[in-house]
Amino acid sequence: MQRLALVDLDHTLIERRCPVPEWTAEFCAARELPPDAAPEILTTTTPETFAGLARRQGRAGAGEALWAAYVDGLAERVYCLPGALDAVGRLRAAGWTVVVLTNGYSAIQRAKLARTGLLDAVDGVCVSEEAGLRKPDPEIFRVAARRSGLDLAAGAWMVGNNPATDILGARAAGVGSIWISPGLPWPTEQPAPDHTVRDVPAAADLLLGLFV
Repeated sequence: MQRLALVDLDHTLIERRCPVPEWTAEFCAARELPPDAAPEILTTTTPETFAGLARRQGRAGAGEALWAAYVDGLAERVYCLPGALDAVGRLRAAGWTVVVLTNGYSAIQRAKLARTGLLDAVDGVCVSEEAGLRKPDPEIFRVAARRSGLDLAAGAWMVGNNPATDILGARAAGVGSIWISPGLPWPTEQPAPDHTVRDVPAAADLLLGLFV
């Protein structure tokens, strides 16, 4: 079996220091954006959204700067969960290929990865916006493997906190699943994950034990 670990980003490898809606409201207030700006940004977080907001305020050239500031602000408000970087390093040292597989906007997700040091710590990144697919679509799991020069059919594991996108997506793709439990019971109406652990370091210990 090849040693491929696909790992979710948000709430698995990293966590937020404050809720995104709260930060977005602060961001809009600080820049005197209109009252409907925050809900619009939260609904469609794209460069075009910020360009449109800037145009409506008569600041047509300010959209790009607003987008960059928003992305940077989100990245500043995340941190790597304890032991996550070390766990990734231990897996790679043991011959595992570690790929971050995340839903989201590329600029934001890659900014988070860079800010936390994860971008240089993993072998690859597959973001849903770039792939044109989102978890739990099984094809995005295959895309993530191919981008690392590997074949998903040869074996892989998915590590993540979201039952629907990470665990059920992995099952649909024929991938082993490790659920990072947030302290809640598994939804009994859903097929159970292959393993349940408390965090990424525990997931790494489990994967490393597969080849002892």
